[in-house]
Amino acid sequence: MSSSLTGAVAIVTGASSGIGDATARLLAEHGATVAVVARRTDRLDTLVSQIEADGGTALAVAADLTDRAQAEQAVQTVVDQFGRLDILINNAGLMLLGPIVGADVDEWERMISVNQNGLLYMTNAALPHLLKAAEDELRGVADIVNISSIAGRQAWANFGVYNMTKFGVNGFTEALRQEVTKRHVRVGVLEPGAVATELASHNSQKIREDLAASDAENIAVPLQPEDIAESIAFMVTRASRSSIAELWAMPTSQA
Repeated sequence: MSSSLTGAVAIVTGASSGIGDATARLLAEHGATVAVVARRTDRLDTLVSQIEADGGTALAVAADLTDRAQAEQAVQTVVDQFGRLDILINNAGLMLLGPIVGADVDEWERMISVNQNGLLYMTNAALPHLLKAAEDELRGVADIVNISSIAGRQAWANFGVYNMTKFGVNGFTEALRQEVTKRHVRVGVLEPGAVATELASHNSQKIREDLAASDAENIAVPLQPEDIAESIAFMVTRASRSSIAELWAMPTSQA
């Protein structure tokens, strides 16, 4: 596997399962030091042990990202441990579905807290370190990748507040990209459709049955977490500013 991220430090949120777990493993294979962030400490510890057994470097950081102080401390813990931060993967998410009429407003608040507030807290805390990393010679760039959803572009009945959170992620991502891209912080978003993760399992049995019968999830072969991880890895291993400069400086071959 390529060592294109050797020396770089990455944070992956929601790393205790699914896309986050697969992404942490793949970035470590590319040479990054990976801090895995989630609430389930036992799963994080297992993931770190497996990454280290495969020759990588990882750190488990237990945090509830809906708590701004914990999100800020998670970022600071990583910077204190490794001295820098180059990549932030905002993957943590929650999908609680159901009709808007008669909805459980507590579920709405939980989704907004995870899908939007947690992403905002992590991004705000990480940005000063990412901007600093983009200025040095290691890569000449830094990266933020936000995991959204096809539900950030298309709305369905019973997805209302989940739609709202993901439309919001898309808008925030584009605004941030316009602000920091000239400072060499690359900001990207992925919008997967159905992925074989535990995301839907937090819903009631009735909702899961309705979801399975709907067009939104009635897909014969869903994506796998590793598919999304490969896309994330592609985004953060693209040519750095320094390597692009070196490429343009190379003499053209003569026939």
